[in-house]
Amino acid sequence: MRQSRLLRLLDRLEREPRADAAIDTVRKRVQALPLGDGRDLLHGRWLGHPVHPLMVQLPVGSWLSAAVLDLYPGRSREAGLLVGVGLVSAAPAALAGWVDWAELHRQQQRVGLVHALANSTAVGLYAASLTCRVKGRHATARVYGFLGLTAVALGGMLGGHLAYRQASGANHAEEVPHVVTQGWHRIGAVAEFPVDRPVRRSVDDVPILVVRETEGAIHALAERCSHLAGPLSESKVSDGCVQCPWHGSVFRLSDGWNVRGPATAPQPAFDTRITDGHVEIRLRQQDRDGQAPGEAGEGQRRTETGTHEHRS
Repeated sequence: MRQSRLLRLLDRLEREPRADAAIDTVRKRVQALPLGDGRDLLHGRWLGHPVHPLMVQLPVGSWLSAAVLDLYPGRSREAGLLVGVGLVSAAPAALAGWVDWAELHRQQQRVGLVHALANSTAVGLYAASLTCRVKGRHATARVYGFLGLTAVALGGMLGGHLAYRQASGANHAEEVPHVVTQGWHRIGAVAEFPVDRPVRRSVDDVPILVVRETEGAIHALAERCSHLAGPLSESKVSDGCVQCPWHGSVFRLSDGWNVRGPATAPQPAFDTRITDGHVEIRLRQQDRDGQAPGEAGEGQRRTETGTHEHRS
């Protein structure tokens, strides 16, 4: 089967560089907004995934409902109310979308810019529709409304491409627990890990970030950032955290918790221990009792044989 014409157009859009200068300008302006802690709120760090897809349900649902009412005579007033609700709720949804967009890869930003333009066109058409309703021009208002819904559908298609084809907003570390085999894995001698310097190792072809602290504690996390797979081993360690060099997400070394966005998911963390002068790690998977499955009593047995175990 041949690739569809639509996919060919989208692939061309991802590679089209002519809007890159405008993208850089808009990105800098969005990143310069004085949002403070509100930036993480808009990213959806509190929710565990991007909040923008959730927020767009209100304007899209309102406009779709208005379109249904416009199919019936005498319901223009109710349809106008829904159009207004959609316009009001579109503003915070758009802000959340722009904040996410500013921290994406360039190919994603190219598609995202057209996605935003389609949605902005929809807002303009619905604003015109609402104006016509106020003036009593109901037939024209319905035309503007259906054109606006068409623009919303185009924007939604591009948003789906961003989310499912380009994986923007997805957890890029989600596969780690499904790929790393159970049990302990030896990753090198203790001397191979300089104090407070990120070191990259690999277990079952999964990159691992290893950091040895001054006090001797050793921490291990999945090395690829959950936001967009940035290389955490190329970052700096500070105050018990590591910051992604690509988009600035901050993760706590002790448990992988995402202290600051744009990452909305934590990093998979590993238990660590030292056996005969070598560092071993095990994927941290706890059951309801707080112990790793199948490992009850193992830490005590290892301690008795002179092995130090640490929950990183």
